[in-house]
Amino acid sequence: MNDYQQEQLASLKQVRDILPRIRERLLETCKASLADYLEFRKATDRFLADHFSGVCSMSCYQNQRSACCAKDAIITFFADVVINALQSDDTVLDRMETRLQETNTGLKCIYLSPEGCLWHVKPIVCQMFLCDSAQDEIFAGDPARRVEWETLKERKKEFTWPDKPVLFDQMETLFMDAGLVSPLMYCHNSPGLMHVKRKAGLVQGNRI
Repeated sequence: MNDYQQEQLASLKQVRDILPRIRERLLETCKASLADYLEFRKATDRFLADHFSGVCSMSCYQNQRSACCAKDAIITFFADVVINALQSDDTVLDRMETRLQETNTGLKCIYLSPEGCLWHVKPIVCQMFLCDSAQDEIFAGDPARRVEWETLKERKKEFTWPDKPVLFDQMETLFMDAGLVSPLMYCHNSPGLMHVKRKAGLVQGNRI
């Protein structure tokens, strides 16, 4: 395993270990925002399936020319790992763990199998990535479709952009309170996102 895989595997194992102990508190605290987030993901899935599935399947997955699903370049937030674990059964998570422990000899993401992505609920960065060529092809001559996509991108911030209490930050905090520390906790580790929180008055100095 390389460093990227080790980091991903450690976070997944930690979540699976601690989640049973804090599941009730997690769901109680995040119930409303988690439900809204999953509805947002369904809406995004529908948009991409309706407008991009044909273009992306041919140019990216079949011909392997894409900028997405790049090897060791997929950014996953800690909340991505938690949400996927909440929505997946053990078979899915076991398969992810097994794959992460294998040598990635290809040019694409370790999670990309012959059947597609191993994530049940893909990382939000993956979900919202559309290369310029795909956007140019699909949005050409259809400004309303582009507006719909930009609206979805703005809605994503309601869950990920910590200028106010948001789902991704709340999930990190709950697991930190349970004693877990992960490099994927970008809402607490990223200088940029910490600056956003300080500017919004959610952080004083280095303390939340």
